[in-house]
Amino acid sequence: MFAALTDAEWTAIWLSLRISLVATFLAVPFALLFAFLLARGRFPGRAVLDGLVHLPLVMPPVVTGYLLLLAFGRKGPIGGFLESAFGIVLAFRWTGAALAAAVMGMPLMVRAMRLSLEAVDRRLESAAETLGAGRLMVLASITLPLMLPGILAGLVLCFARALGEFGATITFVGNIPGETQTIPTAIYTDIQIPGGDEAALRLTAIAVLIAFAALLLSEMLARRVSRRMLG
Repeated sequence: MFAALTDAEWTAIWLSLRISLVATFLAVPFALLFAFLLARGRFPGRAVLDGLVHLPLVMPPVVTGYLLLLAFGRKGPIGGFLESAFGIVLAFRWTGAALAAAVMGMPLMVRAMRLSLEAVDRRLESAAETLGAGRLMVLASITLPLMLPGILAGLVLCFARALGEFGATITFVGNIPGETQTIPTAIYTDIQIPGGDEAALRLTAIAVLIAFAALLLSEMLARRVSRRMLG
């Protein structure tokens, strides 16, 4: 199967992996922030923030992509500023595809991290503070290690969602071979042309293998973390 892959298909695969990895790590700091705000925060508008964070899960991906285009396109307020100030263009670039994938995958990461944080025993944190540990020390030595299984689960969920992202990506950055054409958009292209079913099937198999490998890796890491915590 791998020998039968064309150069264009290999390009779509490597670009998908690149975009998914960048999107996942781009989402991590924001997901952690939102997870802490939603799990521990007590402030007016918390329910509104919760709704906004999870809105990409229920909103049509095409709508999300169009909103990104309005905001981050060359004529958008953020996109125009980035281009004029730093020369950064996101629309119809692979970096824009990473942004779209991060936006679509981040709610899943936030949910996994939030559930993990809510399961952390606050008494352990209080005991550490009583012994003189500062907030950053408590966060680094107790809270984040106890959250680690949830963080790993969130990383895998975000990566898998980014790998399969289609609607927001094609709306925001298009389907440009070698630049923004990922596995899902390449499959879409293949099934639109006569005789493209075989190529679409090859890419579908590759996508399934990558996603399954990511899930297995997450399970292995989670078990290793659990054994170390129990040991």
